[in-house]
Amino acid sequence: MNTRSLSVCLLSLSLLFSGWLQAAVELNEEVPEVYTVKKGDTLWGISGMYLKEPWLWPELWDANPQVDNPHLIFPGDELYLVWIDGQPRLRMRRGRDVKLVPNMRVGPLDLAIPAIPLDQIGPWLVRNRVMNAEEINQSAYIVAGDERRLISGPGDRVFGRGPFPDGERTYGIYRVGQKYIDPITQEFLGYQIMDVGSAKLQSSNRDDVTELEITRITEEVDIGDRLLPMEERILDATFHPRAPDAEIVDGIMIAVEGGLTQIGDMSVVVINKGKRDGMEIGNVLAVYQAGNYVFDKIAQSNVFLPDTRVGLAMVYESFEKISYAIILKTSRALQVGDLVKNP
Repeated sequence: MNTRSLSVCLLSLSLLFSGWLQAAVELNEEVPEVYTVKKGDTLWGISGMYLKEPWLWPELWDANPQVDNPHLIFPGDELYLVWIDGQPRLRMRRGRDVKLVPNMRVGPLDLAIPAIPLDQIGPWLVRNRVMNAEEINQSAYIVAGDERRLISGPGDRVFGRGPFPDGERTYGIYRVGQKYIDPITQEFLGYQIMDVGSAKLQSSNRDDVTELEITRITEEVDIGDRLLPMEERILDATFHPRAPDAEIVDGIMIAVEGGLTQIGDMSVVVINKGKRDGMEIGNVLAVYQAGNYVFDKIAQSNVFLPDTRVGLAMVYESFEKISYAIILKTSRALQVGDLVKNP
């Protein structure tokens, strides 16, 4: 496959891939010869309909030079299967005219079907962060509420102390949450920083005290909650599902968002591998449950069973030492402590 055909893939915008797709794709049984894209479809769902290994979608997709932008598909488009040199390929017929009108906040991807159900991970992607102790200690914090009471809702006033960068008017209110520790090396990986609300800067007073007005809350704000400049984070409806370039060693799901005990499809999990380990947004990982020792009654000895593959996850946010991933597929209930490996 040449560079041009690699770049024209259904799950990417304009990223060029460089040789990680070498194996021939393997179709599922009884795939449709023609499929009409419907509202509510996702690229991952369609790829899973055709492929046993959905992240190999670019191998199946065949460029359509007559289509102005082959990176995007829309409800009403028709996908049809052809065979070229003995290999399956998908082509697309534009089912309707799509007019992409420039807009300051709305882009073409708002019309195209997403890679995954983005509303499932939107709150986690926008609101949660990971920080180390030094970053937390150097951030501003709430020292008091108006009339010395806890803040109960929008419109209440709060007083903060600490660094407030020049030009910043809007701040997120965050609470320090779970401490992430690598279960194998015992290395500290970071703190979960949970969204509590947001506030608007009002004025600076004496003794470095700054007044803010609460504009949004997700739960009651407490004294000591942190004030961080708001990040402009626009959710991208497309990802680039692919196997990691690096070999993932000793990868483990160390937490699940939302305080759940069991993990299923579309759950958000935390993985003990980050950018320093080669993890990138769009990396697809296989989830395994560790094998156990069992007693072989015939041989009268213990034997260790191999790890069992039980699901797939995709990284959607990567920090230095950890990553957030969404569970795309499971064959059984998962749990914290399950392993993640290259697919």
